[in-house]
Amino acid sequence: MKVVILAGGSGTRLWPYSRNNFPKQFLHFGEEYSLLQKTIRRFLPIAKPSEMLIVTNQDYFHHVKTQVGELDPELAQQILVEPERKNTAPAIALAYAYLADRMKCDPSETFLVSSSDHLISPEDRFLEAVQQADLLARKGRHVIFGIRPHKPETGYGYILADKSGNVQRFVEKPDYALAQQYLLSGDYLWNSGIFLFQMELFQKELGAYCPEIESKLHAGFEQAMQHFSEMPEISIDYALMEKSKRVSVLPLDLTWSDVGSWDSVYDAFEKDSNQNVKVGNVMDIDTKNCLIMGGKRLISTIGLEDLLVVETDDALLIGKKGESQRVKQLVEELKKKNAKEPYEHLTSHRPWGRYTVLEEGERYKIKRIVVEPGQKLSLQMHYHRSEHWVVVQGTAKVTLGEKEQILHENESIFVQKGQVHRLENPGRVRLELIEVQVGEYVGEDDIVRLEDVYQRS
Repeated sequence: MKVVILAGGSGTRLWPYSRNNFPKQFLHFGEEYSLLQKTIRRFLPIAKPSEMLIVTNQDYFHHVKTQVGELDPELAQQILVEPERKNTAPAIALAYAYLADRMKCDPSETFLVSSSDHLISPEDRFLEAVQQADLLARKGRHVIFGIRPHKPETGYGYILADKSGNVQRFVEKPDYALAQQYLLSGDYLWNSGIFLFQMELFQKELGAYCPEIESKLHAGFEQAMQHFSEMPEISIDYALMEKSKRVSVLPLDLTWSDVGSWDSVYDAFEKDSNQNVKVGNVMDIDTKNCLIMGGKRLISTIGLEDLLVVETDDALLIGKKGESQRVKQLVEELKKKNAKEPYEHLTSHRPWGRYTVLEEGERYKIKRIVVEPGQKLSLQMHYHRSEHWVVVQGTAKVTLGEKEQILHENESIFVQKGQVHRLENPGRVRLELIEVQVGEYVGEDDIVRLEDVYQRS
């Protein structure tokens, strides 16, 4: 059995933590591992790194590479980059083509498909269910994992199956009254979005129910990549699962969350004696049943109940519990106002390290830049700004035009507007510096890359 992990989503319901440039699968929520890393670790008992495939897009490739490399360097070789962002059916089809063509999987082989941002416990019981599902898939069934609901959740899809486990119908996210009816009936399961397929049956049935995608797989992986843009943007539920007569659901009695809203974060994480979930520097008095998540600053609360308080360096979200599905609507409104907050954090991660915007105003921006050992920025120039660098820690190797120069702590250098330059860390410790940009335009898109070791355009 191979394991395919989908890591290309850009969820907005966990704003302001999750943003387009750094979505929820890469978040840690105050814990040691990110959701992506937890997902990979979940499957390591049943799949070696060489038996995994992590599917993402170009925007997230370096985030994925960094995080999987922290677990096992071999995983960095198991990343499949989609030519463009699409829905789950094209992504899974491309993964199938890679498994068949590049990994030489036998037609009788099975592959499990999982999102990269779910929480599941206990994990050993889940892995036992995966082994059961594998037996079903080898007998000619598409398997979907269903979660027994414990509340009338409106953020999940539902599955109705007969007593033999054959799926009768899929139901889209219902309103509260219908979700309550499903819960009381005991006949419906939550759709976890975790699937297990057999290679040969997957292609055969995809050809029967979604030939617009399957026809692009006939000539192998390279052709699938070339014709990826022609595939319809459709979910695997619509493309195959809701049409096939060979779908079985495997019920799971365990704790599961797709971490798709702040309410689900509250449900999934450990609570204190007042039923509060707290992350960060929090001081609360007479506060009950709240989710309070912060960063560096102190968050202090008095007399709050049933609220969501989520703070980042540049945004604060306060809302009622039970209303968190509306965060997506809030983000859409921010986008209409051309706000930058839906897209990026003050700290942005790059293949070479990261930078944090400390201050920004008309004609200037101040950043703290961290370059990891052995890494380098692109050879570049700017049309509209000059830059002044001051080294705070480590050693910097600076290229200015045809000259190279080494800078140590408390040394500085000036980069003129239009001057070709590059910054790199030749040392064994992190390089940290302060950058002051000055000019008529200090946007991030004023970068002309002349050479880049990370192959960014």
